[in-house]
Amino acid sequence: MHLRALATLAFIVVLPLPLQVHAESDFPNYWDGREHVSKPDLSTIERIRFLTSVDYPPFNFLDSTGRISGFNIDLVRAICEELAVTAICQIEARPWNELQQALDSGEAEAIIAGLRPTAALRQKLAFTTPYIRLPARFVTLKGTALSEPLSDALVNKTVGVVEGSVHQIVFADYFPHGHWVGYPSRDLMLKDLQAKKIDAVFGDGSDLSFWIGSLESNNCCVFAGGPYIAPQFLGDGMTIATARDNSELVDAFNFALKALEEKGTTSELYLRYFPVDFY
Repeated sequence: MHLRALATLAFIVVLPLPLQVHAESDFPNYWDGREHVSKPDLSTIERIRFLTSVDYPPFNFLDSTGRISGFNIDLVRAICEELAVTAICQIEARPWNELQQALDSGEAEAIIAGLRPTAALRQKLAFTTPYIRLPARFVTLKGTALSEPLSDALVNKTVGVVEGSVHQIVFADYFPHGHWVGYPSRDLMLKDLQAKKIDAVFGDGSDLSFWIGSLESNNCCVFAGGPYIAPQFLGDGMTIATARDNSELVDAFNFALKALEEKGTTSELYLRYFPVDFY
């Protein structure tokens, strides 16, 4: 479906769905367990409409039936259920370039679509605490995994990165003595890894997790070393945005996000959409 057509999609009332994932993961905690977050009074709120896009799988996309689906969509359901406001929660898909304008005009109350909270946007919008970060990771062939400390393990190794990407910058900064080779595309880089032309690749952990678990990888590879969060390069992570004068909703969302983390709900959602753990 062309993105422009999404503006005509009907609003979808967000209803809770049962979680059925019970595996273990290394999903990090973003909240200090001792930190108290009060639940705001939302009794005067008549509507909480979330905006998203459908071009960022597995966070937000259209499934085979044309319904808005993804990690973010299920997280909205869980947030609304936690706040006991499911009856007034809605979610609508719009083209990416219309999201902020719709929020500014009051057509919606929140954006959950991977909007990066830059310094400039923080002057205009309010953001929740991150609910997930997308770290950089190394991937190697099985049997040739790199061990910590990687600064030693990378000696005499060649690492592939997508040329001009933020992950090239992260690698160069974290491993100034490492040897990297730039590739014009992810696919070429991964093919060279499988062909043993390079020793490892370094890139977005979430993307690489799908490749590791795909038929395309032919069960060749594994993550090596630990995750690199690198907020100075990769940003603060995935958040929910509201208008700056809607801070009570930010407080409410933060209350729900903390509760969902403590209950393990966020971790369960993570494993539902990322079966290969990238942490």
